[in-house]
Amino acid sequence: MKKEILDEKVVGIEENFRRASWKIKLKGREILGDFDITPPQFNALYTLYKNENLTIGELSTKMYLACSTVTDLLDRMERNELVVRVKDEKDRRVVRIKVLQKGSDVIEGVLENRRNYIAETLEGLSDDMIDSVFEVMKMLNEKMDL
Repeated sequence: MKKEILDEKVVGIEENFRRASWKIKLKGREILGDFDITPPQFNALYTLYKNENLTIGELSTKMYLACSTVTDLLDRMERNELVVRVKDEKDRRVVRIKVLQKGSDVIEGVLENRRNYIAETLEGLSDDMIDSVFEVMKMLNEKMDL
């Protein structure tokens, strides 16, 4: 493929990814409103849901946020009974964050709603097109992880 054509396609791919990402982000924020959780709280809760028993320091590293910011998020999430701080059994100086059932329910509910939104968006596409979208997204994510 000629460089000019490739450059044009790369511009189009980037623009379409950015637009789709923005639309999904907006829909995601709308969904979060139904669950009474802010986007930063959801991100923290999701990170904890996927990585059990993190410390505040580990969570702040994964989220690229200051420990004080994460502490504030956790304070609000703990008041809303989404998470609880638990002393480590092996080292009582270490405090780990545990997702409570209500927190798991919020994550699962939000993800279900987001997946429904994606499913609605894909309605009308052939099975082959949906398979292609899936395979391309999977391949791109794998390449980006390298």
